[in-house]
Amino acid sequence: MSLTVARTMALPGMRMRLLAGRTGTWRAVRWAHVSELADPVPWLSGGEFVMTIGLGLPAEPEGRRAYVERLAAAGCAALAFALHEHVDEVPRDLLDAADECGLPVLEVLTSFISVTEAVARWHADERVRGERRVVAAQEAMARAALAHGTAGILRALAEHAGGEALLLGPHGEHKHAVPARERPWHARAAEAAAASGGGRSAGVLDDGIEAVQVHSLGFSGPATGWLAVRTASPLDWHVRMLTSHAACLLAIELLGLRVGRSRMHAQRGALLAAVLDGRLPAARLGELCSVAAAPYEVVVVRPGVSLEAAVEALEEVAEAGDEETALVCERPEGTVFVLPESSGVPGEQPGGRLGVRLCARLGVAGGGCRAGGLEEVPAAVRHAAALVARGGDGYAHVDDLEPQALLRDAFVPEAARRFSTAVLRPLREHEARHGGDLVGTLRAYLEAGDNAETAARRLGVHRNTLRRRLAAAERVSGGPLTDPGHRLRLWLALSLPDLVPPGSSRAALGLDRAARDADAEGRHP
Repeated sequence: MSLTVARTMALPGMRMRLLAGRTGTWRAVRWAHVSELADPVPWLSGGEFVMTIGLGLPAEPEGRRAYVERLAAAGCAALAFALHEHVDEVPRDLLDAADECGLPVLEVLTSFISVTEAVARWHADERVRGERRVVAAQEAMARAALAHGTAGILRALAEHAGGEALLLGPHGEHKHAVPARERPWHARAAEAAAASGGGRSAGVLDDGIEAVQVHSLGFSGPATGWLAVRTASPLDWHVRMLTSHAACLLAIELLGLRVGRSRMHAQRGALLAAVLDGRLPAARLGELCSVAAAPYEVVVVRPGVSLEAAVEALEEVAEAGDEETALVCERPEGTVFVLPESSGVPGEQPGGRLGVRLCARLGVAGGGCRAGGLEEVPAAVRHAAALVARGGDGYAHVDDLEPQALLRDAFVPEAARRFSTAVLRPLREHEARHGGDLVGTLRAYLEAGDNAETAARRLGVHRNTLRRRLAAAERVSGGPLTDPGHRLRLWLALSLPDLVPPGSSRAALGLDRAARDADAEGRHP
């Protein structure tokens, strides 16, 4: 609340009479000052209740009119005369000029020192009242933070500041507002936040009608968000204090939420890593944590992106609620995201893929692949990581680049499963009777380009052990590995899940997780 001319006239012990300028009685009184200068304007800074006995009043009507106009233009709150000291009445031309300028002119029947003391006392008392309001508002915001979090802080701030509040993300994106509807000043606040370049700052946009504070959130480094508050102009000091206090509470709240989300994603990411390493069946992942419904967009971005940065970017680009069901983990091949698929038709709406926005937000290159279910996620990660390993900028999706993606619908899942079972059955039956990892050994040997030394090193066995297993595999499978046709049959049975990207619209190939689990355990699928 400000001290206006009208309130000044009503202060205890004041005796004043309004002579002209009634339309200006809303003017705020900052101080009461005595001046007998012919031109006091150079000594004023605005908001003064100027008192005089008329010694400096010009003798000519034109001079008196100019005197009033200069005071009004300088922001003077009012002009008050003590009559019968030097002048017996205020000239009519001065009163007419005051009516035109909206500058209140009064007759003061109280001593000048009493007026000055009354104005100073009011401002001192108002400071105390403001401090009490600030303390009460701070307590209310603290209670709201504990009970309702971010939304409660904003509601309490808007109520006690007598205005509206807006929370923006680190890049000026709309997060929460009180009231909830879109307001014209929101765009101005977002522009001011974006203009800061992400640095921490605070400023006020004041057009004389409304004042918009824009305050960064965070205690170090780039801003973690922005708080904007709109109140009537001019901006009261206690509103500045409330905004600063609310900014601290929001920064703590956002920091706590971010730490909590990072911990949650770290736990979920550990489960995803276990699936990718083959230590946890994919079906168990959906039982142990909440996961969005299939299909998925699996994204791998270049190594070096921390979990905190990945979670922050995910929150900004994902739709509401999707970041809580997404999976994120750091891997040697890069940071892996398993996201709900946002593009309705794979390959036809690349701009709608979350991976595009995610890589743009992180500023790194990435690769993506579709997964029709959780069992296809490991294969999708391998294909997406392969795109990242090729190099390049931006985001590349398997469906847009890999020729093998065209093979997906050329296979009937059940037929492909029968083919793999028929080719690998003799090897698995031999393993069941005599032990030895013939399927795994054969896979490692073919993947190493027939290099026995490399295959033995990958398997962690002696090269003589590898040669004995390969000899057994040739005998059991019914043909030598030097036969191109026989090698092709074995290679297709072993590598179809890796050769053909997952995400078929007709369900999975049906080989991926089941075949890999069977290979790892040395049993029939």
